[in-house]
This record gives sequence, C-alpha cells and structure tokens, in this order.
Amino acid sequence: MSQQQYSEDAIRTLDWKEHIRKRPGMYIGKLGDGAYPDDGIYVLLKEVMDNSIDEYMMGYGKKIDVTVQEGVVTIRDYGRGIPLGKVIDVASKMNTGAKYDSKAFKKSVGLNGVGIKAVNALSTTFTVTAFREGECKKVEFSQGNVIKEFDVEPSTEENGTFVTFTPDHEIFEKFTYRDEYIEPLLKNYTYLNAGLAINYNGKIYKSKHGLLDLLNDNMTSPGEYPLIQLTTEDFEVAFTHGNQYGEEYYTFVNGQHTTQGGTHQVAFREALVKTIREFYNKNFDVSDIRTGIIAAVSIKIEEPVFESQTKTKLGSKDMGPKGPSVRNYVVDFIKKELDNFLHRNTEVAESLMKKILESEKERKAISGIQKLAKERAKKVSLHNKKLRDCRVHYNTKNEDAINSSIFITEGDSASGSITKARNVNTQAVFSLKGKPLNSYGLTRKVVYENEEFNLLQAALNIEDGLDTLRYNHIIIATDADVDGMHIRLLLITFFLQFFPEVVKNGHLYILQTPLFRVRNKKKTIYCYSEEERQSAMKKLGANPEITRFKGLGEISPDEFKHFINKDIRLEPVRMKKEDSVKELLTFYMGKNTPTRQEFIIENLVIEEDPA
Repeated sequence: MSQQQYSEDAIRTLDWKEHIRKRPGMYIGKLGDGAYPDDGIYVLLKEVMDNSIDEYMMGYGKKIDVTVQEGVVTIRDYGRGIPLGKVIDVASKMNTGAKYDSKAFKKSVGLNGVGIKAVNALSTTFTVTAFREGECKKVEFSQGNVIKEFDVEPSTEENGTFVTFTPDHEIFEKFTYRDEYIEPLLKNYTYLNAGLAINYNGKIYKSKHGLLDLLNDNMTSPGEYPLIQLTTEDFEVAFTHGNQYGEEYYTFVNGQHTTQGGTHQVAFREALVKTIREFYNKNFDVSDIRTGIIAAVSIKIEEPVFESQTKTKLGSKDMGPKGPSVRNYVVDFIKKELDNFLHRNTEVAESLMKKILESEKERKAISGIQKLAKERAKKVSLHNKKLRDCRVHYNTKNEDAINSSIFITEGDSASGSITKARNVNTQAVFSLKGKPLNSYGLTRKVVYENEEFNLLQAALNIEDGLDTLRYNHIIIATDADVDGMHIRLLLITFFLQFFPEVVKNGHLYILQTPLFRVRNKKKTIYCYSEEERQSAMKKLGANPEITRFKGLGEISPDEFKHFINKDIRLEPVRMKKEDSVKELLTFYMGKNTPTRQEFIIENLVIEEDPA
C-alpha cells in the first residue's frame, strides 16, 4: 500500500485572493444560485452595503443607491468616500481598513477587513470609485487582480463610494438575483436606520418608526395587544404576542441581521421573563411568557464578535472593551423601561396577563399527553424507520450545517428512492404513513396526540422554537398528483397552524420533480413543465422516447440523484404581509366547501396527455 508523501514540497502558501477563491465558504457561507436568501451572491451584496451603512451610522450620507440588473450589482453611497490613496489597499489587502480605529467607525458591522476583499476576489469584474473633496480615484479588478488603475482626477460628484461587481460564474455558475430576497435585506437596513433612504432599482425604501415598521410589515395578523417599543441610544426593542405557538425574533447588531440570534437575543428572552415575573409578582412558567412572542431587537456594540464571517450569530459577551456585559445591559434596560411601560399602560398589561394565563391553561391541559408523547417519540427514535437522519445538523457550527435538509415524503417507495440517492452528510428523510390529519382549527394538543405530528415535531426538534431546529431546509416531497397535492396542503397547514415561524423564516420548501423524461440514444432531458417538454423534443429531434412520471416511486435512485443534489429545484413556501394565516387556512382548509368548490372549478386547468 503506497503512502502519501508529506514533505516540504507539500506545503503551500496561498495569497489572499487564492485562499478566498479556494475556500469561499469560509467567507460567504454557502455558494448557491440565488434560490435561497442565504446564498453567497446576497452575502456579496450585503458586504458592500454594510460599508455604506457604517458610513450612515457615523453620520455621513442620507441615501444609498442600489441597482441589480442581469447579475450586475452597483452600490453608491454618499458618505466620506475611501481616502484616495488607499482605494487599492481597502479593496485588495487583507486586514486593511478604517474599522480597526474606533474613532473612525465606533459601532460598525465589519471589523475584520475581509468583507469587500471577498467580494473582489469572487467577482469577474469589480470596480471601486472613491469621490472625496472634489477628486475621485477609480480602480478596476477581476478576480482580485488589478486590471486598471486610474489617476486621481477632479470631480464634481458628491463625496462617497461607488462599487460595481459581477459575481464570478466560475464560482457561482448559473445564478439569479431575486427581488424577493434583496428587498427584505434592504428594508431591514432602513428599519435599523430611521431617516436613511435606499433607492433600489428606482423604488425608495425608508422607515420613520424603526422596529415598529419592521414588525408591522412582517406580521400577518394583529397582535394580542398594541406593539410595545422601548428605545435608548444603543438598544431598541419592539414586541407583542400573537396567537401562534413558538417564538419569532428579528434581531440585529449594528444594523446587521443576525438570523441565528446570539447573546443579545438570549439576554432579551431572559430579561422579558424576569421583568414580567416581577411586575405581576407571579412565578410564571418561562414557556407561558414567551409562547407567541413576536419581537424585533436591535443592539449597538463596540467591536462585535460574530461566530462566523457571515455574521449571522452574535458571540460578544460585552457591549465593548470597557462596557458592561450584554446580559446586564439588556436586563437592566428592560427591567426599568418595560416595568414603567406596563405601569403607565394598564390595558396593555391586562392583555399581556390574559395571554400568559391562556398559554398556561393550554400547557397544563396537554402536560400529561406531552409527557407520554415525548416518551413515545424517544422510544421510536431508537428504532425509527420513519426518520433516516443525516450526519450534520443546522444548529451546529459545522460549515455544512447551512446545507442540511430533511425530505418529508409519502410512502415507502418514494422515501426508499430518496434515501438511496441522498447525500447522507446533509440530507435526512422522514417518511409519512398515509395522509396527515387536517390540523386546521385544532389546538396544539393534537401535535402530541397524533403520532405522525408528534414524531415529525421530534425529528425537526422544534417543540420549543427554532433555536434547536435541526435542518435548515424542510422539503415537502410528494407526488404531483391530486393525492400528493392534498398531502402537501395538509403539511403546509400543519406548519402554518402550529409553527408559522418555520415558514416566515424561509425554512419550508416544495421539491420540484420532473413531470417528463425525454431521451434518445445520446441524451436524456428531464422536464418540469409542458413548455420544457416541447423544448426538449425539438432539441432531440425525431421520435424521442417520452416518459410521464406519475409518482416519486417511479423514479429510480440513480435518477433521483439528479433532482435532489446539485440541480435540485425547490420552490420556497413564502408569506407576505397581506397573507393572513387565519384567512388562508379558513378558506382552503375550513368548512366553506361550496365556496372552495366554486374557486376550484373556476381555476381548473385540464392537462393534456403528452402522447
């Protein structure tokens, strides 16, 4: 058996751009093609935006212009502009930037001098122009290399920085920027920076009321009581309780959306419980206080420490090098301000008390069932044929965790094919037995009484909220027939009824599988629509063989590999402000059968036989 030679020749030193291009995941998370909001192309946009936001936070520039057209991103801010003699260094020298100087950037997002360099290295074209005090400096790059450096020239432009880049197709291959992911990203910047105007492709985003606007724009039904907003120089929180289960948070650090929370979210959750217990002088159960909470939390910290370069989780313990701990700061603030608010607003205090007592009543009603259900789920997990788990999970720090998925399938044949074709490191499979129960209008008690729901909840590990969610992508994989569509609808109903935060946070997807296979002796094309089938027939010429897939079980494991790995097509289940969960479920899953039947008939599409 030959041994790999390990000598001095095996040691290499990569320069900054080679390292970024060889290990992009270290800097921007997963790559992706733009189908998910956490794909790398959005991180590139965010890294440039963060610099512009930091300028605004320091008091420079009231607007930012952003355009995204055919994969080309341009961002123009009106801050101070990069010092002209340092434009190349800022864009292409690692560990170079002004944010190491707390006098220039006191509470900024980016502190490690990496972000814009990663954008540069991972872009086919990257151009930065600095406008400063009547002069400008422009430099053009490609894949981190300087292509052309222009001399300093006179300029009549306002101070600021202009960046344009095109993500490298060698790294990102086929990608598409989607407005549905860019717009929330930009809106969040305005919520956190009242008075800032962002012009995105001609549409202006601006916020007057900060986090109140954020919650009002994201809540799909009214809260149990009017939104509570508490603010100070370095901390802002807005919250209410909804009629949902679980907890829903939008958290930010120095304007950065920390989608995985961190020490500031933990501190707020603790402070809320502590303050409410003391205000009402009752030792309420933690879950009764926090069930249904919908909150937005924003904190400003000097030199924040994040748990990854993509800055999705705050790791800082303190407000700054010489500041108090995050926990003590938040607890002290909430204890004082929330206590004062509740004393001044007795009607809100009464509504909050009513909500807590309702949660307590329901929790006690299901406590016995819950205990038995947990024991049953624990026993089943030892010999669980329903769940074929993967090796990495979302709530770990493993780089692959962001790609973790679970397929919810129907029937043994479909789950068997997916199980054999899946990536065992990142893809799990949960097999349903028949059609799930219609959970519309039922209480959470049914989640523990119904074996399918109980085991699914246990597999996802979401009983106590998304903090322990085990898979980033929850994928409903059912047949594209009437029964499959019904099962899909029943599962979506389950999540909307009991765990709407799964949908709101972008974790729920529908697996798109091909309807047709069109092939000849040389080539096979899988088609997801009638239009794609027609196009494939033209490409393959006369008399190709056409197969109509009527169920996932008909697709062999070898073929499934094409559909659930690199070329996977997923349709996200999304909710907008105008989507009322209660009204949606009432119409589609309630007892208004005649009205729904009329709707179906009016929207019926007859599929023609491809033969």
